[in-house]
Amino acid sequence: ATIRVVIPAGAAKPAPPVGPALGQHGLNIMSFCKEFNAKTAGFLPEVPVPVMITAFKDKSFEWKMRTPPTSYFVKKAAGVSSGGGRPGHGITAAISLKHVYHIAKLKQQDEGSHHIPLMSMCKSVIGAAKSMGIEVIR
Repeated sequence: ATIRVVIPAGAAKPAPPVGPALGQHGLNIMSFCKEFNAKTAGFLPEVPVPVMITAFKDKSFEWKMRTPPTSYFVKKAAGVSSGGGRPGHGITAAISLKHVYHIAKLKQQDEGSHHIPLMSMCKSVIGAAKSMGIEVIR
């Protein structure tokens, strides 16, 4: 079974969302929490880290981290805590194309994203920014 969870860096606890997700597959919750917290110790606190956990029938598991969501990077670059309430109607903040390029380079490091051209990744980041009410300036 494959379990997908977004956990704040260094803050995996047996409480939701981690505990119930792993518990229903009979996996060792504490060993995952210790491994995850050790691996994300160098991250900034509260960075959302998407994790994909593969559970096997013998109750063993393996897990992979991905880069934080694009929306997290866009909000950080824009210096806002949340996007606009009504995207397309008002502009909450602005980011430059340089920010877009750096975010796309980070996202391209994700497993399965190596084959996607950088230009396409940049367009995806611009789309994410627009949907959050954040303007991209040249």
